[in-house]
Amino acid sequence: MLLREASLKRQTLLDMLFRGITRISAFGVLLLLAAIIGSLVVGSMPAIEAFGFGFLTSSDWDPVNDQFGALIPIVGTLVTSGIALLIAIPVSFGIAIFLTELSPRILRRPLGIAIELLAGIPSIIYGMWGLFIFAPLFADHVEPWLNDNIGPMPYIGPFFSGPPMGIGILTAGIILAIMVIPFIASVMRDVFEVVPTLLKESAYGLGATTWEVMWNIVLPYTRIGVVGGIMLGLGRALGETMAVTFVIGNAHELTQSLLMPGNSIASALANEFTEAYGELYTSALIELGLILFFITFVVLSLARYMLYKLGQREGKTA
Repeated sequence: MLLREASLKRQTLLDMLFRGITRISAFGVLLLLAAIIGSLVVGSMPAIEAFGFGFLTSSDWDPVNDQFGALIPIVGTLVTSGIALLIAIPVSFGIAIFLTELSPRILRRPLGIAIELLAGIPSIIYGMWGLFIFAPLFADHVEPWLNDNIGPMPYIGPFFSGPPMGIGILTAGIILAIMVIPFIASVMRDVFEVVPTLLKESAYGLGATTWEVMWNIVLPYTRIGVVGGIMLGLGRALGETMAVTFVIGNAHELTQSLLMPGNSIASALANEFTEAYGELYTSALIELGLILFFITFVVLSLARYMLYKLGQREGKTA
């Protein structure tokens, strides 16, 4: 009896200890997040006081005269990430469908391992490959074709006109797409595999095609995981530094053409933070980091809100 009571007390103490550790861990993450936000806000206060909201709409970047604006890095970050997602989402979806539904069983494991290995390649390797291999090929074979065939078109033509330099916003977006495809494809493959086989076999038994099964059965069942994988890829695209720095051109110029050099928040920080001289210059770069943090927060919040509305719509339909 005494041994049993001692065991129960020990288990109670261990349970209280476990609860305390998990609670501290959870609140520790919130404290760390608050500390990061606080340090960014404090560091960017000189720039906020000097430029106000005009910092977000100004395209000036003149360290000599202490004139700074975040418009060009913000546009470059959003455009390159958008190009990356436009390419990566359909390609990743096709890879996941092939690995889970169409691929011969003997190829599924090797292809899956290959995709995971691509996800583990350091970003600087992608940047070096993009600068020395992809950019020259892109300048010699793709950009002249874009200039000749899409450049004369109305509306979209100005986006694909310009000298074929190989480096630029479009190149950075394509390199980012290559980088995030393994992440999104791996998550999609994993969530597609958890769909009960009975659901898919029932749909096939009713005469549904592979596309209909994926679109009407698999995607609704795994939408949270799919959106999570896309957000994982978007998060890497928004914050990617080295690969973008190699191929975007690092030019503080606002241009309509996607073939021209540009800049992003991450590449601007990587290029200029160590060379920043003066309080205002350093503060402007820190404010760029704060803006990138805010953009990521807004994107993730919109994704969660979209999932919430989808869940509400399903409840009303049911």
